[in-house]
Amino acid sequence: MKTRALVALLASLAFADALSAQTKTSGTLQCSKADPMNAVEVGDHPGHLFYVAKQACTWTKPMEMAGASTKDGGSVAAGEIRGGKSSDSGAHWSSMSNGDKIFVSYHGTTTMDKDGHPQSSRGHWAYTGGTGKLKGVSGKGTYAGKANSDGSMTYEIEGDYKVPAAK
Repeated sequence: MKTRALVALLASLAFADALSAQTKTSGTLQCSKADPMNAVEVGDHPGHLFYVAKQACTWTKPMEMAGASTKDGGSVAAGEIRGGKSSDSGAHWSSMSNGDKIFVSYHGTTTMDKDGHPQSSRGHWAYTGGTGKLKGVSGKGTYAGKANSDGSMTYEIEGDYKVPAAK
């Protein structure tokens, strides 16, 4: 009898662990030209400045998470530009097709052209929270962005997530 109980317990633990495993996801995020974009020159070297910017974003290839798809959202970033590169930190939020939201923190670098316009961006991100079915979401990933001629950016997003089991 003890053996059957132990086997049943181990099987249920294995099943629960499989349900809470990380799930891979990816998508494409289109973000507008920063508006507003506020920058302040430091004055020690040409092109050395600090900035804060906000972008509106739309998922052109949505990420699928817990039965819902990402739709739109936004990002706010702050960083330091020096020598044709910027060091960026920011927060992103996305609305899901079912009304839930996800929240992300990100860090990366952006390469600028000779006129100071962003050309490419790459970095890493991690979930900081969510609502509804995505409450307690955890996970992380990477992003790589390319500038478009209108000043917008297109980001390829990859990563994984885990949602706590419903109680």
